[in-house]
Amino acid sequence: MDRTARVDTKAAGDSDSAAPIFVIGSPRSGTTLLRLILDSHSRISCGEETHFLRDLEVIVGKDWPLVATYGFDRPWWHERIGTFYREFQAEVLASTGKTRWAEKDPTYTLLLDFIDQLFPDAVYIHLLRDGHDVVASFRDRWGYRSAARAARTEWARYVDAARRFGDALGPDRFMQLRYEDLVARPEAEARRVFDFLDEEWEADVVDFDPTQHRATDRYQRFTASRRDEGGDEATIYRSRVGTGGSSLDPILRSLLRRSHGSLLRDLGYIGSDANGG
Repeated sequence: MDRTARVDTKAAGDSDSAAPIFVIGSPRSGTTLLRLILDSHSRISCGEETHFLRDLEVIVGKDWPLVATYGFDRPWWHERIGTFYREFQAEVLASTGKTRWAEKDPTYTLLLDFIDQLFPDAVYIHLLRDGHDVVASFRDRWGYRSAARAARTEWARYVDAARRFGDALGPDRFMQLRYEDLVARPEAEARRVFDFLDEEWEADVVDFDPTQHRATDRYQRFTASRRDEGGDEATIYRSRVGTGGSSLDPILRSLLRRSHGSLLRDLGYIGSDANGG
């Protein structure tokens, strides 16, 4: 992983700001829960996904043969993109009265080298979730075909990308957190998160409902429906843990385990004696 060509893209007047925070992981891994915990802290702003960096990455990615004809090299574009995004987040911070920004976007998990070029001071939190539950959530949200794709490739693709990046980056800038632990022990796990971020502990972060968050109406309706289905009125509900193990049909379960049984075992989500069926 080449980190020699990174450009310091801190905007003017931004040299003393805290390191940006990126929440990553497979889609349907509970990253929204972590975003709300972070956004409830008095210093941290973590809004809805912008997809900005995903959309801008094509400039130095698949569209590079066209863009390169203008004569500017990739470091020039990295600097411009990074400056644009820092300035956008600086305006958000000014409007909220907070001092540190975070972004939660699972799609960024596949763009980590690019993001690290833009923000060489950034820190990353990888939220990991049992592949069975991720596949079940894909099915419930986007249908059976999407769930099959998650079982065959997507869950493992995101998990592997995040773990490889974390291994190269080291524990000072990369933390891995399990969704199952976060919902089972919210305060203990959230304390670990804020220790990693070098931020003061605030107890209200795990009771985030009263805090005003920038969130879509769809998110509000979806969260309410999940609580109703699970009969769980807690702010951090546990009813979705283990749903994949009990609700996946044999085809999806077999597809996930035959494709990625070794990863599931390595992460402790199935025993060493589990077969591919």
